[in-house]
Amino acid sequence: MIRAGEFEIRAVDTGRFRLDGGAMFGVVPRAMWEKTDPPDDRNRIEMHMRALYADGAGRRILVDCGAGTKLDDKMVEIYEIESRPLRKVLEEHGIDPDSITDAIATHLHFDHAGGYTYYDGSGELALALPNATHHVQRRQWEAATGPNEKDRASFFPENFLPIEEAGRLNLLDGESEIVPGVRVVPTEGHTPGHQVVLFGEGEGTVMYCGDLVPLASHVNLPWIMAYDHFPLSTLEEKKRLLGEAADGDWILFFEHDPAIGACRISRNDRGRFEISTTVETG
Repeated sequence: MIRAGEFEIRAVDTGRFRLDGGAMFGVVPRAMWEKTDPPDDRNRIEMHMRALYADGAGRRILVDCGAGTKLDDKMVEIYEIESRPLRKVLEEHGIDPDSITDAIATHLHFDHAGGYTYYDGSGELALALPNATHHVQRRQWEAATGPNEKDRASFFPENFLPIEEAGRLNLLDGESEIVPGVRVVPTEGHTPGHQVVLFGEGEGTVMYCGDLVPLASHVNLPWIMAYDHFPLSTLEEKKRLLGEAADGDWILFFEHDPAIGACRISRNDRGRFEISTTVETG
């Protein structure tokens, strides 16, 4: 369990999958990234889908929700997806899904937003978190509802349109305070309207990195995904936020790393960021 301000924070593991290692590390040669993230015989590396649950200040908050259970067999086979219903996962953690007050989406790619909806016993789409306000950046909502050819394979309307139809959508315009002690900061190198989530202030801040720093190995500044729309923007965003994290003794909370849920970082004698300590995510 991690404490940040008034909030107790822990991980909720919603499943795992695999993505192509070359795509995950862009221009970094396989000879380098395979040392930290070994691939299988199809060049895919292991990835987790680690949501964050925060309880405090009269709010129960979930950040991201995994891929859910609506994907077809082809997607499941390509990405070797193991994913379970979000409501069941939360209940196994002793969390009532109906008690979640706020759902914050870093962005709406399928592995981050698929769990927000599911098919109920009648075969109808239903909200997994029916009483939660779902917070999404407006630029991300526009990107997801009007995707270009590059993005269509990542945005699935059934994951998020029912949120709007149910009146549970809150569109954000830039950096915003969700509740006191919880704020979101846009980082748009990956996709327009992507946001990281910060809990607490000053030392002890927890940053849910989303796809800005998806794996612990991405603490290395030039290790940037080929999936990112604007890799040079990602580089500048990482410099700024990882610099603040190192200086402020923040905890970085990783969504996709299979082994390290959270850590603190520091600068080495060459000025490069590196993990100083790992942190138990509960």
